[in-house]
Amino acid sequence: MKKITIAIDGFSSCGKSTMAKDLAKEIGYVYVDSGAMYRSVTLYALRAGFIAADGTIAADRLEQAMPDIRISFKFNAETGRPDTYLNGELVERDIRTLEVSNYVSPIAALPFVRHAMTLQQQAMGQEGGIIMDGRDIGTAVFPNAELKIFVTASPEVRARRRYDELKAKGEEHALEDILKNVQERDYIDSHREVSPLRQAEDAVVLDNSHMTIPEQKQWLLDIVARHTKE
Repeated sequence: MKKITIAIDGFSSCGKSTMAKDLAKEIGYVYVDSGAMYRSVTLYALRAGFIAADGTIAADRLEQAMPDIRISFKFNAETGRPDTYLNGELVERDIRTLEVSNYVSPIAALPFVRHAMTLQQQAMGQEGGIIMDGRDIGTAVFPNAELKIFVTASPEVRARRRYDELKAKGEEHALEDILKNVQERDYIDSHREVSPLRQAEDAVVLDNSHMTIPEQKQWLLDIVARHTKE
């Protein structure tokens, strides 16, 4: 079968990253988690003190620091998935906290951040045989991708998934706080000036609100098979 570029976009906490990682492993493609890249920039900004207690971002200082922010992925043989590294440091767990989630959308909305990450992402996907998920992969990063999937689910379902994920990591947060975070991220992602979250005209929609993991996996394999026939 021919190697194609697969762009998976959608709302936060839809399980895009998990499905993309599993699909890449299943069909032998390279996986790039664009969301992890923006989360890594957010983590850098938090550590550097570029985000004030009231949420104000020192954008000028972050922009100056962008050349020093290097994000890479290394395959983890134990998990069978790639881990995220920020300037050589493993940050896979650090970037998944609620604190990072609270600030990643406004950080990702900054034009200079999106420009820098888009260039890195496009460089990673030049050879095809790649799966990338995020908010603007099918519209801005790979507008000519052979297969575009737009993933959605109700805010309540997504909040519950996020709640269960954080609880499994030992983090206790109120479900209503997580739902508020999900809704706020939806608004920011959909209304930002640069590369807002939107469904590409030629994207296939996947609403996984009430799908099991096996059902979702089979749906993905079927649609990839249709798009990779010679």
